[in-house]
Amino acid sequence: MKTIQYNAFGDSSVLQLVQVDKPSPKGGEILIKIAATTVNPIDMKVRSGYMQKIIPLNFPITPGSDVGGTIEAVGANVSRLKVGDKVFANTFGGTYAEYVVLKEEQAAWIPKNVGLIEAASLAVPLVTSYTFLVLGGEVKPGQRVLIHGAAGGVGSIMVQMAKALGAYVIGTASGEGLALAKSLGADEVIDYKTQDFTALVKDVDLVIDMAGGETQIKSFKVLKQGGKLLSAMMPPSQELAEQYHVEAKFISSEPSYKKLEFGAKLVEEGKIKTRIAKILKLEDAAEAQDLVSGGGVNGKVVLEVE
Repeated sequence: MKTIQYNAFGDSSVLQLVQVDKPSPKGGEILIKIAATTVNPIDMKVRSGYMQKIIPLNFPITPGSDVGGTIEAVGANVSRLKVGDKVFANTFGGTYAEYVVLKEEQAAWIPKNVGLIEAASLAVPLVTSYTFLVLGGEVKPGQRVLIHGAAGGVGSIMVQMAKALGAYVIGTASGEGLALAKSLGADEVIDYKTQDFTALVKDVDLVIDMAGGETQIKSFKVLKQGGKLLSAMMPPSQELAEQYHVEAKFISSEPSYKKLEFGAKLVEEGKIKTRIAKILKLEDAAEAQDLVSGGGVNGKVVLEVE
């Protein structure tokens, strides 16, 4: 099967299209014929070597965190899913390829109203949104939620899930992303390039930080006492958390079919819609990664596997 791999850390030029053996599922595993995967910021962080101290990996590395595809084979003790099922899933690495083997509990049936390409674009955002809003944020109706990066691939889904949970949603974005975030249901949108969100926002119950750096530090000012700051980017300052009497955590999302099923129900109810910025071929993975690295992409960049 064809796959994208690299044998050294670096820029997108290290990515190579190679032929490898098709994997086989063991007990509790499924083999998925991949229709599409997407480019996520973690792909470039790993490729650059930035994550090596946190998650040591051995070469060759195949990138990719999500998949939409069809089950081609199952191992022993697989009971929920079967051959022929159209599924979407989250994982860590291995999906820039024609096939991937995953544990059964990582995959769920795709929403009935979307195809495999759209499903692939939903996998990471749905799992991340559930992790931050439901598990970490414990969002209740009427709470005020500030989402940094509200028009991005994950942020755009998070806005919609937060609204479905009954929250009042404030989103930061720029350019075309402002109108997009508003169209997805954000109650307020702030242009992070021209406006200071700390002057416009206060008494927030939950800040979701997908920007890091200075944005994260300034976010403490807008939280109410007892509020939460959850970051997908970097561990927040515990000194500032103490100073402002808030909870601040760095959290990551563990794959789970139950998280996908929660999101799939909202997709089927029309409460969440995906936005695909661009579809490229698997062979164009380097171009796709550079596009996402350049920033300002509203929606997901998809790699279609033919």
